[in-house]
Amino acid sequence: MKKLLLLFAVAFSSATFSQSTLKDDIDVVQSVYGRSKSELVNQYMGLSGTQAADFAKIYEAYEAERKKLGEEKINLINQYATDYAALTDAKADVIVKGVLKNNTAYDKLYSAYYEKVKKAIGAINATKFIQLEIYLQTEIRSSLQNAIPFVGELEMTKVK
Repeated sequence: MKKLLLLFAVAFSSATFSQSTLKDDIDVVQSVYGRSKSELVNQYMGLSGTQAADFAKIYEAYEAERKKLGEEKINLINQYATDYAALTDAKADVIVKGVLKNNTAYDKLYSAYYEKVKKAIGAINATKFIQLEIYLQTEIRSSLQNAIPFVGELEMTKVK
């Protein structure tokens, strides 16, 4: 299952970054697996009956908030890519503060939804959900970081 999730995360982040669009992650996952992220999450969670129905409602609200944060993250990456060649202290400051704010917002989202999921379907299932989401976001962040040049990196590789 971890390999499937890793493949999903890499495919999602690579496709999103290379296309430089705000493409919906459901489209990306469906193109790779023929199913949506929510189907993958549901498979991993393994819930049934009332628990599955309760989780589905909470997960839908979570995804709406998470997608907004994902769009903000992509906008920051696009801003970095646009400003990279002429990066100033002021532009760098705006971008990094935006990234830090976005990372904090993800942590707040995890905390808020951990409590909601725990109340609905128990702490173990809430832990599974948060563990999965943090795993996916960590893989996405790692893939993006590997694809984005460090400040000044491209200038150092130029032939003199």
